[in-house]
Amino acid sequence: MEVVGLVCGAAAAVVVLAWGFLWVWDPSEGMKSREQAGLPGAGSRSLLVIAHPDDEAMFFAPTVLGLGRLRHRVSLLCFSAGNYYNQGEIRKKELLQSCGVLGIPPSSVMIIDNRDFPDDPGVQWDTELVANTLLRHVEVVTFDAGGVSGHSNHVALHTAVRALHSNGKLPKGCSVLTLQSVNVLRKYLAILDLPWSLSAPQDVLFVLTGEEVARAKRAMSCHRSQLLWFRRLYLLFSRYIRINTLHFL
Repeated sequence: MEVVGLVCGAAAAVVVLAWGFLWVWDPSEGMKSREQAGLPGAGSRSLLVIAHPDDEAMFFAPTVLGLGRLRHRVSLLCFSAGNYYNQGEIRKKELLQSCGVLGIPPSSVMIIDNRDFPDDPGVQWDTELVANTLLRHVEVVTFDAGGVSGHSNHVALHTAVRALHSNGKLPKGCSVLTLQSVNVLRKYLAILDLPWSLSAPQDVLFVLTGEEVARAKRAMSCHRSQLLWFRRLYLLFSRYIRINTLHFL
């Protein structure tokens, strides 16, 4: 499932997730211009749109930290409290802790959490309801058509944003970006996936430094209720803790 994002000018809220024409290697060097990638400059606002608490750390940490390098003001919109196992209240608190590690203040985090958007991989959220909700918040970063993990809730976000984009309902000046899904082998190559990421078609590529990877892992570790053994392995081997490649719609 892909992640979808919107990029707008400094006066507008924005969702930004894109595949790699912008290479962000290090805060001090090795970065292509944001103008080349079509991203607005410092002071712009970016909205990350996710389905569940922990998506922001598990899949989007490189993008959130990369936007922080570019001095974007990042906000987050989460469509569910992650209540599949009746842990919703715990997961809300974990989300706020994780966002704090990633540099998103509590005042910039909104959790929708209503019965229209249940945390359930067997439920495909209604596209029109998702789209109308997104329009009220306007700027978004979210999943692509593959949803990275294939979760139906992730896919629903992509479908709704694509529909808004295709129908011309997004604010003028906003661009839509999607977070690329990759196959299972590449997903667990960690930084060894970088040669493939560099050679594949992309609009934006965020690569974290060692210090930033440690920060991304701390953010994911805030989600203690979700740290089962396979997610601990994910932290060790997943490329998404280290690399985000993004595409414009």
